[in-house]
Amino acid sequence: MAKVSAVEKNNRRRKLVDQYAARRSALKAIVMDRSKPIEERFRATMKLAELPRNSAKVRVRNRCEVSGRPRGYYRKLKMSRIALRELGSLGRVPGVVKSSW
Repeated sequence: MAKVSAVEKNNRRRKLVDQYAARRSALKAIVMDRSKPIEERFRATMKLAELPRNSAKVRVRNRCEVSGRPRGYYRKLKMSRIALRELGSLGRVPGVVKSSW
């Protein structure tokens, strides 16, 4: 199991990303629009820099929903390789048959 504090910190980041998504995308659109004057684009860049750093989507780490493990994560299953192996052995993952002999 991962540290509870690390998992909770990641959850707080997810909430901030959702909260600031609209503002961030609007400012990014202004910054990327070449037809706008340079002063307006620079102001939008400064506003973007004032937003909390944890509101950026890049700051969120993919973590296993079973154990919270940050490494060895399968996006399609939303779990780590170790959790997948354990649940597969128990027969709890549909379509996965794990043999041992």
